[in-house]
Amino acid sequence: MAKAYVVAILGATGAVGTRMIEQLEQSTIPVKEIHLLASSRSAGKTLTFKGQPVTVEEATPDSFNGVDLVLASAGGAVSAKLLPEAVKRGAVCVDNTSHFRMDDSVPLVVPEVNPDALNHHNGIIADPNCSTIQMMMALEPVRRAFGLRRIIVSTYQAASGAGQSAINELEDEAQDYLAGKQMSARVLPVKGAARHYPLAFNLLPQIDVFEEDGYTHEEWKMIHETKKIMLGDKNSPAIKVTATCVRVPVPIAHGESVWFEVGAGNTPSADELRAVMAKFSGLVVQDDPAHQVYPQPINAAGSRATFVGRVRPDQETPGAYNLWVVADNLLKGAAWNAVQIAEELVARDLVRVPAGAAAKFC
Repeated sequence: MAKAYVVAILGATGAVGTRMIEQLEQSTIPVKEIHLLASSRSAGKTLTFKGQPVTVEEATPDSFNGVDLVLASAGGAVSAKLLPEAVKRGAVCVDNTSHFRMDDSVPLVVPEVNPDALNHHNGIIADPNCSTIQMMMALEPVRRAFGLRRIIVSTYQAASGAGQSAINELEDEAQDYLAGKQMSARVLPVKGAARHYPLAFNLLPQIDVFEEDGYTHEEWKMIHETKKIMLGDKNSPAIKVTATCVRVPVPIAHGESVWFEVGAGNTPSADELRAVMAKFSGLVVQDDPAHQVYPQPINAAGSRATFVGRVRPDQETPGAYNLWVVADNLLKGAAWNAVQIAEELVARDLVRVPAGAAAKFC
């Protein structure tokens, strides 16, 4: 009989947490028992798992006693505090926050791209940034077939990337704008920043805080996460990456315009690129310009797949190409990718904390 697991979802009441519950319900993971954890404000609420009511508990270190597997999306500060406690108690954690992503002892995993990185986990596995995940899905089949040496990406990121409060703010602003009222911004571009701007009928070229070099932290993440996932080294010079990240007035699903150069000496046709992409698990090619077929956020929302189209060569630079990629940032960009990681851990019999691993996070 296959082993069944005690699973905890940390941040269960949030936009990603509720989707983690749904994705876990549909997964191949045999769940013996489920614990739904959140802050004291949400404790006592009732959610459902496979049709059964489950009471949300306040997350404390002892919440992880007897837990085998943790899916976490409660914010970086919460993960920093509680996930090492979970590992101490023998739980393997998949973290959807940015806190552990650049830790050299923590695998950063897109299951279709670098699943073997899971073989070396120390109790915590990081779920990459949503924008990075969908770009990796589009470019990994290209890298395998033709090499990859440079990426320039511009993102068109949905409000939901900043949480449910940002979705609510976008909806309120749109209603106010259409009613001829003054729009009021409280959340975007960054909660807690000195200034806020409306997203409705607007574009915000700031996601996360600005670094000293003028890049936002979101742009920094895309650069270094790409290198870590594809090359195993967050600072590798082997692939050059730069990014501009923009928040757009779309509720769910990010779009990205990606310019890339393949390996030296390779000049595949657009059809050859589409062919290798079409064979890649989880990637759907929607690319028929003659009939106006291309990926759109409104169609991607609610889907686990990543959609790619507008694949075409750069007419000025041999070996360079453009593409357009779209994915639901709350599913493949977060909840589904995390559950996929958990499925892979189960399949590889890796739901166990290596001896001495907990000390790495103390």
